[in-house]
Amino acid sequence: MQVNRKMAVLGSINIDHVLQVPHFPRPGETLTGNHYQQSFGGKGANQAVAAGRSGASITFIARVGNDDIGQVVIQQLSQDNIDISAVEATDDAATGLAMIYLDDRGENTIGIYPGANALLTEEYVQKHQQVIIDSDALLLQLEVPLPSVLAAAQLAKQHDVLTVLNPAPAQPLSNELLALIDIITPNETEAESLTGVAVNTDDDAYRAACVLHSKGIHTVVITLGSRGVWLSIEGQGQRLPGYDVTVKDTIAAGDTFNGAFLCRYLENADQQEAVSFAQAAAAIAVSRQGAQTSIPWREEITDFLNQ
Repeated sequence: MQVNRKMAVLGSINIDHVLQVPHFPRPGETLTGNHYQQSFGGKGANQAVAAGRSGASITFIARVGNDDIGQVVIQQLSQDNIDISAVEATDDAATGLAMIYLDDRGENTIGIYPGANALLTEEYVQKHQQVIIDSDALLLQLEVPLPSVLAAAQLAKQHDVLTVLNPAPAQPLSNELLALIDIITPNETEAESLTGVAVNTDDDAYRAACVLHSKGIHTVVITLGSRGVWLSIEGQGQRLPGYDVTVKDTIAAGDTFNGAFLCRYLENADQQEAVSFAQAAAAIAVSRQGAQTSIPWREEITDFLNQ
């Protein structure tokens, strides 16, 4: 039975400019793109949209610029089953921006201008602290200032709110922050950055998960691309295979996984069931192009799982 528990997402909003190229340009090289697309993105917004479309009761804490595109973004988020009462515009910066190269294999490289995301300060977290306090779970990423992520995690811990961290983009994190996290969801690159273990095999994934458990994290979910997911609960790990689909675009695949995973987990699904649901959502997303344009609705995920 579906349980309507509350989720908060704190994170970034970007406008994505995506250029499809045969291969990533080398220094000094100019390439002609095959396709250009502008779309809404940002890891926080992508995860909020994935959760909202998956059926979560979600409030998003974020910032945009007081510009035309920021207003359009807010309007779009409200159509994705997201409470936008904690998304505010600022006159002090433009809405965040991401420049994305997408190659013919569906891989991507991304450069980001933080813009208004950099103004999601500790004071802003405190201003909207009641959103976190009233939630059952908090989902975090790393495209907003790290002190704000830490402040939000501390607040969640104080009020027994389940805290989930997607440690992306990869960067060094303090043991103070990691000790506040209940569930962490790195990909292979991020797991290596945090643990020093290159994740190439299941044994590697096991060892990386153990390092993260030693930091005080209960559940480790390492996404392995086409190889599936390594799920480890207090050191008991296993690889859960994913779904075989034709990959068109990997943009927002991890974000889709995170939003869908936490949505399903809050419905009292066990971790394996939540992972399976999230893998299905991500599989649909990579078979489409774009960031939020690729994120499926719950009915699509259910139909995929019933095939």
